[in-house]
Parts: sequence; C-alpha cells; structure tokens
Amino acid sequence: MQITGSSAIVVGGTGGLGEATVRRLHAAGAQVVVADVNDEKGKELASELGIRYVHTDATSEESVNAAIAEAQSLAPLRISVDTHGGPATGGRLVGKDGAPLALEGFRTTVEFYLTAVFNVLRLSAAAIAKSEPLEEGARGVIVNTASIAGYEGQIGQLPYSAAKGGVIGMTLVAARDLSPLGIRVVTIAPGTVNTPAYGKSADQLEKYWGPQIPFPKRMGRSTEYAQLAQSIIENDYLNGEIIRLDGALRFPPK
Repeated sequence: MQITGSSAIVVGGTGGLGEATVRRLHAAGAQVVVADVNDEKGKELASELGIRYVHTDATSEESVNAAIAEAQSLAPLRISVDTHGGPATGGRLVGKDGAPLALEGFRTTVEFYLTAVFNVLRLSAAAIAKSEPLEEGARGVIVNTASIAGYEGQIGQLPYSAAKGGVIGMTLVAARDLSPLGIRVVTIAPGTVNTPAYGKSADQLEKYWGPQIPFPKRMGRSTEYAQLAQSIIENDYLNGEIIRLDGALRFPPK
C-alpha cells in the first residue's frame, strides 16, 4: 500500500514509539495526525513537522473520532497506528499480607491497555472502510501495539499481561472481520524498548536489560519499531499476525 497520498493517525504519537512512527510516516509522505493527551509535546512536534495535532483520549469515542475526522480532512484515511500508554498497576495475585490483588487496579489497566485499543481499532476500521479501495481492494491497515508480556508476563504483571494478551488475541479475529473491507490488522509486540515510559535513565535501563537480550546485546530503539510499522503498512501480505520485536528476549519470571 502506498503511504504517499494517504492520511494516518498515530495514537500516542508523542511517546517514544509514537513519535518515531510519526516522523517515519511523515518522511514517507503521509499526512499524519498526532493524537495524544500531551498537548505541549504534541503541539511542538506538529509545529516542527508542519503536521496536525489533536488532543485525543483513546478511551473516548468522541475524542478518537475527532482525530480521525482531522485526518480525513487531509487525505483518505488508510493508516492507524496505536502506541498509546496509560496508568498500569501490578502486584502479586495474593500479596504477602494475604490480600488479593485490587480489582479496581486491574480494571483500570485493562481499560487503558485493552479496551482503549479496541476503541481505536473499531473507530479507525469504520473510517478506513469509507475510503475508496486501491489495487486488489486494499483500503488500509491498522497497527496495534502489544508486548511480549502478553506471552510471558513477569511476576507482578498480571493486569498488564492480561491486557496485552487481549490485544494479541484480537489481532487475527479483527483481520478476519475486516477482510471483506480490504483492511489489514497487524500487531507489534515489543520487548524492552528504551523509551521515557520506563521512568529511568537510558543508561540505567541499558545496564539492566542489555545483558539479558540474546542479540543484539542492547535494548530496542523506537526507530526500529517505526521501521517495522512502515514495513507492515507497505507489505500487503502481512495480515492477522503478531510480530515480536525483542532481540529473541523471553521474559524470565522476574
């Protein structure tokens, strides 16, 4: 699928993965809308690249639709990449004090990391379906973001692992649902990518994670996520798949 001449929304577009994807798609010729809640950074990025920013809460239908409408005003919407984050809680299922893991924390994590992904997926799909089909009936592609924690979550990661496992589980079903419309769905499951989301310095993170990764002996880079996202968009035969981007890392129990 041709990126040039298409519009794209990148939800979570001011974060590490999102910003790299915004820059990559913009350089490839897409009309990109940065959709996020970080207004200061979003406006700075939009101003730098000469693109649009829309304040977007991924959990809100109205908010996501506003970003989609902005993209549609620029060019046919054919690309949706969702990299948004949010609050996440954790802890052992039963704590040392014998108390069960809090239900509300689980609900909040699933709301942001699964339900909101579904929200963006469904609204993007409905919008892309209105675009005129291209060669072989292709209308567009949706790229979601899971995590290798959705496969082998670590101790204390149960809510996050459950949410990311849900994103993984939606992928093939969504691709099958949308196949008559010519819309592909692919999920990227990153391992440890060095972004500010960890809340620690890059050097600290590299020192801890680098030796654990089989090869290359370093954390992933946001630019590598963006490169893969572009490859998925351009390769029409990638569909219904979850692609691990992790240097062959498999999370240990803790």
